[in-house]
Parts: sequence; C-alpha cells; structure tokens
Amino acid sequence: MIATSNAGKLVELQQMLAGSTVDLSCLADFTSVVEVDETGSTFEENASLKACGYASQTGLATLADDSGLEVDALGGRPGVLSARYGGDDTSFAEKMIMLLDEMKQSGSSYRGARFICSIAIADKNGRLIRRENGICEGTIALKPSGVRGFGYDPIFIPDGHTETFGELSEAIKREIGHRGRAFAKILPFLHEFIDI
Repeated sequence: MIATSNAGKLVELQQMLAGSTVDLSCLADFTSVVEVDETGSTFEENASLKACGYASQTGLATLADDSGLEVDALGGRPGVLSARYGGDDTSFAEKMIMLLDEMKQSGSSYRGARFICSIAIADKNGRLIRRENGICEGTIALKPSGVRGFGYDPIFIPDGHTETFGELSEAIKREIGHRGRAFAKILPFLHEFIDI
C-alpha cells in the first residue's frame, strides 16, 4: 500500500516497479482508514509514523514518504511544516510570497536551500523495516518562475542548473530531485522485499 491519495505518486511507483507482479493500492482504496497525524519533528519521523500507522490499519506492507523545503536563511523553515506553512488554507502561491518576504526580512543574503524526501516502509504488522532519504541542494530564486511541478518548485533552483523546478522538465526533476533520489535508494530493497 502506498500511503498517499495522490494518483500521480501511485503511477510513478508503478512505473518504477514495472515487471513486478505486486498489486499496489493507495489510501483512496480504504474508506475506513483514519488519517495518521504527522506529529514528528523530522521528515523521517513523519514518514515512519505514516508507514507504520497505515500498515497497522490495513494489514498491508506500506510505503510512505514525507518531504519539504528547508531554507538556510530561515533556520531551516518551513521544514516539516512545508505543506502547512502559513496555514492549511494558504495557497502555495501565497506561501512562496510569504517565504520570500521572510527571507528579505531575515537580513541574510544567503539563499541556500534544499528539498528533502524521506521514505519509510513498514511490514504488514506495522513494524518499520526500511527508511531512506533523498536530498536536492539548491538556492531560492528571487521570484517564482515556471508552472511545472507543484508546491515550492517555482522558487527552487537545483544546484548545477539556472532554471527552477517549475521550469525544468519532469524527466530532469525525477533524475535529480529529492523524491527521485530517495526512491532510487529504496527501490533495490523494495524489489527484494516484493520478491520474498
């Protein structure tokens, strides 16, 4: 089970596991599942909470991830609160403006930042059996640019590039992005686990 309601994530993992006989399901397939609260202080803790919590509820081995943006000038914020930064009702367009304003007010000219993704796998009994991280270092752009991707992508310029994730192709983003790097690390274990 993939602990997401995001159909895109499910398709992405199905493509990575092409040729496998495993059946993948997601949260939308379980109407009685209670949402697991992300109370951890790190991405790893939240991914683990979700993997173990949903595995315990469904009785299926579960993969969960948690990811977000850390900005050095803001002391690592928004971090684990990336999706809820500024409140649940705040759009990402508003979140980006707020973040850029806070950077301006910080007095720091340093624009270093990173996207982090932590992936956790729990067995069908809800026991954590694997965890991996992917990190993509970069800088924060002066203003949003591009319409690709989602979230903070239009203000994040990955190292080695001059365009934001909002401008770069999905293929490049999958190759160098935090989620792609985390999946690449966990994929060998996942293939081995599925074949057992």
